Amino acid sequence: MSDLGRVVVLAGGLSHEREVSLRSGRRVSEALRDVGVEVEERDADAGLIPSLQADPPAAVFPLLHGVAGEDGALREVLDLLEVPYAGSTPAACRSAFDKPVAKTVVSAAGVRTPESVVLPHETFRELGAQAVLDRIVDRLGLPLVVKPTRGGSALGCSVVHDVSELPAAMVSCFAYGDVSLLERHVAGTEVSVTVVDVGDGPQALPAVEIVPDSGVYDYAARYNAGATEFIAPARLGEESAAACAQMALAAHEALGLRDLSRSDLIVDADGQPWFLEVNVAPGMTETSLVPLALESAGLDLGVVCRELLDAAVRRAVPARTA
Repeated sequence: MSDLGRVVVLAGGLSHEREVSLRSGRRVSEALRDVGVEVEERDADAGLIPSLQADPPAAVFPLLHGVAGEDGALREVLDLLEVPYAGSTPAACRSAFDKPVAKTVVSAAGVRTPESVVLPHETFRELGAQAVLDRIVDRLGLPLVVKPTRGGSALGCSVVHDVSELPAAMVSCFAYGDVSLLERHVAGTEVSVTVVDVGDGPQALPAVEIVPDSGVYDYAARYNAGATEFIAPARLGEESAAACAQMALAAHEALGLRDLSRSDLIVDADGQPWFLEVNVAPGMTETSLVPLALESAGLDLGVVCRELLDAAVRRAVPARTA
């Protein structure tokens, strides 16, 4: 057995991504057990805090996706309980989880990201939906990507090719959040770049190329086995691959992220990457991108997760002895 001690893998929650989170939790728990770690799987429910207080684990691996797991609130609670955890701080999570904020931060650091407009539901309704949409199309052109500013798994996300499609796309978006992000669509190769830091500084793993059968990497394409082809490493030229790695590292560092992140990028026809968003609690399912990137790099999921938990424990020692 590992000398790490008992750890808690936290998965589930009540967001729209609950089922994906549970699958991620099972995958990481199995991988950790395979490398000798004692694992307890827990949901984020009313019994969590009493359980952590009564029998504190060595560390927690948070794998809740969506608002409840990625907005920093859960990590704030873990900090209050003085329970070590793998992953980014609450403040970094808040910045990364809000897509317009993340785009602003990384853009200020010199990272290329598509032009966009942020539109709250109230503004959309009160100023006249069609008038607002007409101005947005005049500014950004078509096609457009419409998505909630907070959330993941492409829920509420649409690619709009014609003005007539915009109202339905907005309705779908607002079903998952009160604020929408309308972004200029960049045609190209969709890739994901994982950044991992097990103590030697952040390292970018090989990019994973995403080729959905439907042409759109939506919720079904992400989580239905066989619906998407994943190619790792991505079929990129040497310069483009290096630029993708550098962009993911720049986003990770600009947002103050820690341990693990996954940046989603588009590589255009000129081989230039564009930053779309970053994930602080990326999926770990059998069709998720981080495990594919680890495998492409010759790394074992369980070993890396154990090392991230080890790092969390080491961080906590000075705080507890201060």
